[in-house]
Amino acid sequence: MATMAECRTALDRLSDNLASADGDVRGAAALNRSLSCRVTDLDVTFTGRLENGRITVLDTHQGPPREKAEIRLAMTGDDLVAMVDGELNFASAWTSGRVKLEAGFRDLLKLRSLL
Repeated sequence: MATMAECRTALDRLSDNLASADGDVRGAAALNRSLSCRVTDLDVTFTGRLENGRITVLDTHQGPPREKAEIRLAMTGDDLVAMVDGELNFASAWTSGRVKLEAGFRDLLKLRSLL
């Protein structure tokens, strides 16, 4: 099972990956939205912002998100680390229910290019 530190490192690496992306991925990541990532097996939520192509984690707390972020992710720590490492395809994990992504309709349309 991934640790909280490994999950935080994975989020930082994901942010770096988004910031260095080109084309459609860069455009999709250019949103300015609140973001939460709930790591279900650790019962911890990272909250922050997706802004200018980067993820900035502002807070970490036990339990579910305290406020409803505009973009909400939920998955196990192992799945988060595997996705960032390129070992787990986000689209297949999302369609199988291993990863949950909730956002407004327009944001989902924009984020689909990340899949």
